[in-house]
Formats: sequence, C-alpha cells, structure tokens
Amino acid sequence: MARKITFDAPIAEASPPHEERASIPLERSRPLLGMERTIKQSSALGAISQSLGGISERVKRAEEIEQRLIEGQVIVELDPSLIDNSFVRDRMEATEEQNAAFREIIRQHGQNVPILVRRNPSNGERYEVAFGHRRLRAARELGIRVRAVVRSLTDEELVVAQGQENSGRTDLTFIERARFAARLEDRKFSREIIMSALNVDKAALSRLIAVATRIPGAVIDAIGPAPAFGRVRWQELTELLEDENNRARSLEMVAKSSFAALDTDTRFETLSRALQAQSPRARSEAWVSDDGTHAARISRTVKKLTVVFDDRVAPRFGDFVRERLQTLYAEYRAANTSAQLGSRGENDLALG
Repeated sequence: MARKITFDAPIAEASPPHEERASIPLERSRPLLGMERTIKQSSALGAISQSLGGISERVKRAEEIEQRLIEGQVIVELDPSLIDNSFVRDRMEATEEQNAAFREIIRQHGQNVPILVRRNPSNGERYEVAFGHRRLRAARELGIRVRAVVRSLTDEELVVAQGQENSGRTDLTFIERARFAARLEDRKFSREIIMSALNVDKAALSRLIAVATRIPGAVIDAIGPAPAFGRVRWQELTELLEDENNRARSLEMVAKSSFAALDTDTRFETLSRALQAQSPRARSEAWVSDDGTHAARISRTVKKLTVVFDDRVAPRFGDFVRERLQTLYAEYRAANTSAQLGSRGENDLALG
C-alpha cells in the first residue's frame, strides 16, 4: 500500500477535517416546508444503495416531495404569462428536441401535477415559480393555462423547495447542481440552506461549489449539462484548467462553432482530451535514502509536487512525515523570511 501526500494550493472551502466529518450524523432531519429531510450518505455504500434504487425511485421521491409541498392547497389555473422564472436558475437550457418531447407529453396527456408558485415579492400582480419550470415553459408554448398551487414562501423556502424537488430526479446533472449551489452562495444564502436545498452534507457541498467556481463560467456554459459525467470527471477538468495555458486554450476551443455543434457529452470529452494531450507529464523520480532504501517517489508538474510513500518499503514513513508537516512548514517559512531579509540587505548595500 502506498500513501500519497500532494503539496498543492488548497481549494476554497476545503472538506472539513476528519473530526468534523465524524460529528456529522449520517441521517439528520430538518423540518422544512412541512416535511422531513434526510441528509444523503456521501459514502460508497450510500452511492451504491442510491444506484440500486433506479430511476423510478428517484422519480417517485420527486413526486412525493411535490405532493407534500402542495398537499391541502387549492389548485388554480393561471395565465403562464403572469409567472416569472425563479430568481435562481438551477437548470441549463435544454435542447429543442428535449423541449419538443416534453411539450408533446403535456399536449397529449395534460398537466397531471401542478407547479408551485408564490406571489412575486417585487410585483404583487405577478407570480414566481419554485418548481415546475418545464411544465410552465410547455404551457407557455402551447398557449394554455397552467395548473398551480400558490403558497406564501420566503426566498429560503423557495430555493429549498426548488432544490429538493430537483434533487429527487435524475435529470439534474452534477454541474447543474454545482452551478445552483454556487449561485445560491453568491446570493448570500447560508450553507445550511444550500445543504437543505441540494440534500447534501458539508463536504459534498464544498466540492460542488469548488468545481463551479474554479472552472470559467464561459467553459461551463459552452459544455452544457453533460449528463454522462459526474463529480470525478469534472474535478479532473478543474485540475487541468488550473494551468494558465490550458485555461486560455479551453476558452479558444469552446468559442468555435464546430465545438458548439457537438452534443453536450461530446463537448466535455473533446475538451478534456485536448487539455490532457497538452498538459505536461509529471516528472517522476525515486527518493533514495543514505542506506539505499527507495522509500518514496516524487512527481513534479508545473504547479504541483506529489510525494508517494511506499509502506511496503518503509512502513509508516508517510505517517511519520505527515505528523511533522507543521514543523517542516515552520522551518520553510523561517528560511524564506531569512532569504528575503538577506536580499533586502544586499539591495540596501547596492543602493548605498
């Protein structure tokens, strides 16, 4: 087994330390909008159990959320031209084919589940939708009235209802969730509210926001929702884009009409492969001790130094180093400070 320590600049809002993660209960209820919410497990076991549920379970959960939010409320029919979209976007634009298919379903079978709206705070004669954006769009395009429930919602309640309804479905992709989380944070919503809206824990939320804020917005917009790619691939793209040359190259690529002509998943894969081909390979070399032990291997790229300790050769040597990182960092700071002071002294002598 090998232990890996990567010396790199920390990302914004890093994951909490082990002690803090351990204090977060795996299941925690928050009564919100008259319903109980359970935080999803972020473990591999949680991911496996979710996948076993399948698409039907997610759809069922979303429908249950909708039903509980509108339960006991009067359903009215509203002119869709009087309803504004939510003040925070959660979805990227669907393709015309997807819109047409959904519109045809509404035309043939009608609107079975009402949308949820509130009075628009800035204009009491208009409404604002919490969830049901696709149903609202279909009604607008078909020229029919939309079935809706009108509830009194604060901004926080609206985004939680919007996020929880979408979290139950499979068609909100990783990057759409990441974008939604970042937009909520930009609007100064608390982490607690955003966690409730997306049904995630603190560590997962930090990862979502980190990806959405470290990748240029123009690149995300150009790629689109990319439903075939999840957290791991988007984080890999984030690391590739930390290189300034890659960032410039990516902005050039996504601006081309030939790139836009590809489907969203192909756009992601095309950009990722192009950046990987251009990225310099890490220079790797073994670190050999005075007694000839190959205890570690060091890899260097432009912005990152990675040290891998081999427990088979030097058991617990990596743990030994990790426990002394603070001391090493203090020595590094002291050495840098002395070097800077020495440089200033030489400059003073030269000026004198």
